[in-house]
Amino acid sequence: MDWTWLSLLEADDYTIAREVLQRGVAAIYGLAFLSTYHQFPALLGERGLTPAPRFLARTRGRDAPTLFRLLPYGDRLLRTICAVGMALAVAVIAGLSQLGPPWLPLLAFLAMWGLYLSIVNVGQRFYGFGWETLLLEAGFVVALLGSPEVAPPLPILLFLRWLVFRLEFGAGMIKMRGDPAWRDLTAMDYHHQTQPMPNPLSRWAHRKPAWWHRAEALGSHAVQLVVPWLLFLPQPVASIAACLIILTQLYLVLTGNYAWLNWLTILLAFSAISDSFLRALLGGPWEAALAFPIELGDPRSPAWWTVLVALVFLVLLGLSAAPLRNLCSKDQRMNASFNRLHLVNAYGAFGSMTKQRRELVIEGSIDPDPGEDDWRAYEFRGKPGDPRRMPRQFAPYHLHLDWLLWFAALGRWREPWFNRLLEHLLEGDPAILRLLRTDPFEGRAPAVIRVRVFEYRFASARERRETGLWWLREELGTLLRARHSTRGTNT
Repeated sequence: MDWTWLSLLEADDYTIAREVLQRGVAAIYGLAFLSTYHQFPALLGERGLTPAPRFLARTRGRDAPTLFRLLPYGDRLLRTICAVGMALAVAVIAGLSQLGPPWLPLLAFLAMWGLYLSIVNVGQRFYGFGWETLLLEAGFVVALLGSPEVAPPLPILLFLRWLVFRLEFGAGMIKMRGDPAWRDLTAMDYHHQTQPMPNPLSRWAHRKPAWWHRAEALGSHAVQLVVPWLLFLPQPVASIAACLIILTQLYLVLTGNYAWLNWLTILLAFSAISDSFLRALLGGPWEAALAFPIELGDPRSPAWWTVLVALVFLVLLGLSAAPLRNLCSKDQRMNASFNRLHLVNAYGAFGSMTKQRRELVIEGSIDPDPGEDDWRAYEFRGKPGDPRRMPRQFAPYHLHLDWLLWFAALGRWREPWFNRLLEHLLEGDPAILRLLRTDPFEGRAPAVIRVRVFEYRFASARERRETGLWWLREELGTLLRARHSTRGTNT
């Protein structure tokens, strides 16, 4: 049988893209497992804020498949899974799995995907962010890029571009359908100050003039609504489009903390960048970067591998129907999964722009009847607290608790996990205290705690010179007080 036609499914000009995608996505998986290793037991472990064993007891396996239904959950087992995941990630980063046949990196990525899927499916609110499902989808698809023994498969590279399209275009449409501030180009007047977790350059970006913020909003619309379509055009247009996406993502990296969302988007955009284009950027001939007619030749990849890739590609295309309908819907969902395996998802961010920054400041006192001078604040690693403290850079590392505290300040403090957080602070829980930046009581359990609400804003240049403060804040009131008793926490 003549298998020459299979060469149409090969993309020999994307070997660099394959290396970037495989090693880069594996690095993000390693970071995700590391974050889980340190934070999951305190947040969702046996004595966590929303324990995974309780979640497993009240849900069905068909709704949330996870290894923890086969092996009873334990914090030691969770950490073992994370250690295995990190070891697999290191093997791919070092190129060890790519030294063998194409099924070897396939197995490595599917193992990382399966292990992390088991975590996300019991992660509840703490793992409900868009970058979790993005990492799962990316890992599953990148698994099919194979090893250097086969040519990079064109269908998989095209599907990765479709993933970038859903990611960028979905975010653009959710903005246009959402807050009017995006349509009148004023959204960036607020964004840098009110984003969930500012970084050291966020204040610099916020203090830029109005025309700068209009240009930011307009540039966001152009890159998210127009540029993604160019990913599917011939070279070098697709590579140029990918570079534009990468540049905007780097700007977001410089001005905010969005876990691995921006870095993963940068890696996925490489699916559209050809080897010839990269060589041309380094001084090679531009003629080589131009699209050329496909010539049939002997396929480099074995038929079984090409057929496997084609079949999985067709399955993924079938799963694309739901997110495609979502993109076209006026009731577009943001960061939604349409199947329990978290494959071919919907993405988006900031459909509603927060215009004031509110922060919950949790304070405690050893004195059961404290005066105003007896209160001491718990400081978290990423979220603003002490007005004198410069925001830090944590991304691509993900601080699960700090992110949820931003949502709590928007009115979600009534969720069960927040009340449990206060209980654990009153108990002086060492696991929770290790997640904080500072514990004002050095491990001792306070007699009482309170939660105050403040409105924060960045200090102007004059205010910073005069006070040395990064933030100025105004108290809006006390949300609640809680004290520990023999019958539990009284609020």
